[in-house]
Amino acid sequence: MYNNKNDTYVLVLKILEKDYRIKEIFLGKKYIVLIFVFISPIFIFGQNLVKNPSFELHNNCPEEMGNLSHDVKSWSVSSLGTTDYFNTCSNSMGVPNNFNGSQEVKFGEGYVGLYMYAPNDYREYLQAELLGTLKKGYVYTVSFYISLSDKSNFAIKDFEVLFSEKRVVEATKGPLTRLVNKSKKSNSYTFVRKSSSGFYQNKLDWTLISAEFVAKGTENFITLGNFKNNSLTRLHEKKNGSGRKAAYYYLDMVSVSINEQTPIYEAYKLNKVYVFNDVEFITDKYNLQKKYSESLQNLYKRLNEDSSLFVSIFAHTDNRGGEQYNQKLSDNRAKEVAYYLKGKGISLRRISWKGKGNRYPVATNATKVGRQKNRRAEFVITKGGPSKKYDNSTLSETVFEDNN
Repeated sequence: MYNNKNDTYVLVLKILEKDYRIKEIFLGKKYIVLIFVFISPIFIFGQNLVKNPSFELHNNCPEEMGNLSHDVKSWSVSSLGTTDYFNTCSNSMGVPNNFNGSQEVKFGEGYVGLYMYAPNDYREYLQAELLGTLKKGYVYTVSFYISLSDKSNFAIKDFEVLFSEKRVVEATKGPLTRLVNKSKKSNSYTFVRKSSSGFYQNKLDWTLISAEFVAKGTENFITLGNFKNNSLTRLHEKKNGSGRKAAYYYLDMVSVSINEQTPIYEAYKLNKVYVFNDVEFITDKYNLQKKYSESLQNLYKRLNEDSSLFVSIFAHTDNRGGEQYNQKLSDNRAKEVAYYLKGKGISLRRISWKGKGNRYPVATNATKVGRQKNRRAEFVITKGGPSKKYDNSTLSETVFEDNN
């Protein structure tokens, strides 16, 4: 038997899915109460912009592996990987017991399963179209629940989400990162990465993953999966005699919601690391490459509004060059950003800066795209004085965007 909360949730989803056009067709006073009853659950659940977020609406009861695109409404795969769908209605692809272990549903009657790590760089993804394009410059939260399957011998440290302007469809069973970078001109991407302090290895219960990001105003689709190859995936081995040499996760309730109706510069939080997503540096250079940077402007506006705020700037290099050379180069890059703010009128007493050399890469240094990501600048806003908390940290765990 299902509990009342889950029953009500599934019923609301099904009513909404069948009656999307009610508000367009029935405009008379007779239907005002009816429309309010159908629409109000959306606001109760936080204005989630993901269609069919907990995979309750399905075309077919799942009977075989790798059939997510055919079985689940509003969801598809982004590659040749065969993402799975599980539902209580099925015996072969059932809940809680299935071919990769046992896990109760978190919401409703169904969830999906996908390989985040497997031999030969095999990957699986799932993708959905959002209810609308995200608003440029606004802060959103993306979240979902995951649980490591019983038969997985490995757990991973990082989960990534890709937002794109157009649907992502690639004819590969491997990671999508290199393909995304090659097709960059034909699409627009925003990456969000969330790292665990340990590893995502809970097999008994569900773990909530949640991260904030700033929208570029082009995001129409969401894709979830592991965009790194095996050599770059951070792993923890959980030995299991009957397990697989893989990391297979169950996933439920995907959500994308706007935090507040405020621009990013008003929503910057204290003691949180942000990446200047549009501040770029050429190899061996420390000069800012853009005369106008929206992220620098947003930071300036926030500091200019509140004179009690301080900012700490950190800059990084790729691995080309010696350690001492890269340290000096990163010092100059951090100073360049600091003096940009000084030039806008922010007192140097409120600004600190420090170079980090090449010690903390966020991407591979083996490719041009990866090296460009590593040549970055970050900032932390604090009160009462510049931040010293992050002097020895790797920093980039919160928000990292891919730029066009």
